[in-house]
Amino acid sequence: MSESANTIQFFTGFRFNDLGFLAEAAGNTLLISVISISIGSVLGCLFGWALHVSVLARYILGSVLDIFRSVPLIIQLLLFFNFFPILGLPLEPFAAGCIVLIFYTSALVAQVARGGIEAVPDSMRRASRSLGMSYLQDMRYVVWPIGARAMLPAWTGVALGVLKDSALVSVLGYLELLRASQILITRTQEPFIILAIVGAFYFALSYPIGKLSAKLEQRWQYD
Repeated sequence: MSESANTIQFFTGFRFNDLGFLAEAAGNTLLISVISISIGSVLGCLFGWALHVSVLARYILGSVLDIFRSVPLIIQLLLFFNFFPILGLPLEPFAAGCIVLIFYTSALVAQVARGGIEAVPDSMRRASRSLGMSYLQDMRYVVWPIGARAMLPAWTGVALGVLKDSALVSVLGYLELLRASQILITRTQEPFIILAIVGAFYFALSYPIGKLSAKLEQRWQYD
């Protein structure tokens, strides 16, 4: 009788406060995604510029970035998370996930940034230099504003991909949406309801990025 009661207590249905648990996990997903996308995009732009201006960087830096693009993200997360304890420097799941996602994002954005820079016509760059602009002024006032328009659609795809790929950080024990859903599914045995709610949370997080990108793209068409 007591064993039956314990079973009933463990497998409880989906409750209203479980929404709060999922909302907290969605906040964690948003936090790690915003940090990774923001810092990774800045680094990616710097790496993309280096790939454009230096042949040596294309071989050395390009080879390193190829590793981050080619090796599955889940393997990168597990290797990085388990490597530092060997050195006596254990990392929290959040820190490890952020570091790996930042470099993963930067590797993807680097090629996007390089393509954006190279999309600016040479004639336009020569014109800016003939007007007396320095190299830095040329990059600031000509190359990046024009290149950003070419980069935006690809960058949006990278940002949305990283937001969804952040679910893989769950393998490290970080409480984001996927891990929270696994916990609730184990307890409630109601996967359809929980996964539908998790999907709605992911849509709510992704939709503003797509809308903002579309709005910027439309605005730049008329500038």
